[in-house]
Amino acid sequence: MLYRKFPRCRDDISILGFGCMRLPTEENQQARGNVDVQKATDMIRTAIDGGVNYIDTAYPYHNGESEVVIGRALGDGYRDKVFLATKLPSWLVTKREEMDQFLDQQLTRLATDHIDFYLLHGLSRETWENLSQLGVLEFLDSARADGRIRYPAFSFHDQFPVFKEIVDAYEWTFAQIQYNYMDEQEQAGTQGLKYASEQGLGIVVMEPLRGGLLSGDVPIIHQHILEAPVNRTPSEWGLRWVWNHPEVTVVLSGMSAMEQVRENLASAEQGLPGSLSPGELTVVEKLRDTFASRVKIPCTGCRYCMPCQKGVDIPQCFTYYNQAYAFDAQEKATGVYLWALNGTFSGGIPGYASCCIKCGECEDKCPQGLPIRKYLEEVSEFFGK
Repeated sequence: MLYRKFPRCRDDISILGFGCMRLPTEENQQARGNVDVQKATDMIRTAIDGGVNYIDTAYPYHNGESEVVIGRALGDGYRDKVFLATKLPSWLVTKREEMDQFLDQQLTRLATDHIDFYLLHGLSRETWENLSQLGVLEFLDSARADGRIRYPAFSFHDQFPVFKEIVDAYEWTFAQIQYNYMDEQEQAGTQGLKYASEQGLGIVVMEPLRGGLLSGDVPIIHQHILEAPVNRTPSEWGLRWVWNHPEVTVVLSGMSAMEQVRENLASAEQGLPGSLSPGELTVVEKLRDTFASRVKIPCTGCRYCMPCQKGVDIPQCFTYYNQAYAFDAQEKATGVYLWALNGTFSGGIPGYASCCIKCGECEDKCPQGLPIRKYLEEVSEFFGK
């Protein structure tokens, strides 16, 4: 296992982190509860025995079951071997005292007296403004002072201007962003990666394989890999590309099977920054270009079409639709579409394409001149109403 440091933390952190959003389940439904506790425990402890010392969970994962399972898995002395990260459910907070209530509940669930890295979860413009008004920075200072948390951080799902504002607002230990070879320009992107690093923040990367889409079985992709100068699985190519960036400290993998743990442990032995050759980087470029050529809707994700008066998250609808085609992953994309846009993260208002009333306001604002209403109808028919 290789290790790196956060600039504001002296400890050595494993470059591979165990993300606990997709633990094995008894019914193989990773987005829900019913965690197979024995399998999950075996996987987590195998990862720790293999050198992983960063465990990441959150309040809503597996309907709240993830934190409980992690607390049990870190028994028998394993808690002392790891840095534990969990997250304040930002979208659920309506008043200042609830921040303390959530944190105290999480400490109980995790069977610990402190959280090493405590993140504000999935910040966007709306959640950041709400939490700021409610006094979240004072809460973080207070929780650090009384020892319940050691280091403050945040995870992010919005655009770069919002990211920059949040980075500049507080002395964070790190920012957690979505980053992979298909998402260099999405959300915080490479611009955010470099900006946060320049400001002294570490970077934790989530979705390095786009929720498993970059490790899928797409025949044309395997042809590129067969022609590569070195033999690696699709997952290895994706992880190595992220680790190649010196700004990155930890790459999270949402492992759901023991073979994934073992494969990722082996990959993490080689994940040095700047270690990919020009020929290897060319392989990744071919993979990226091939996936991009399979996209159905040429949406750039600029979000000028938003907000929609009916709450339709137009760019995300197009993203999941494109993913289904680009990665031959209709079942996986459908599951994420139905879960991510069900209203949990948007005040109870669903963002499905089927909510479109064809008013046309979005088309008037789209700089690409896309026939958005037509595309939303395609998405609705594809995923179901």
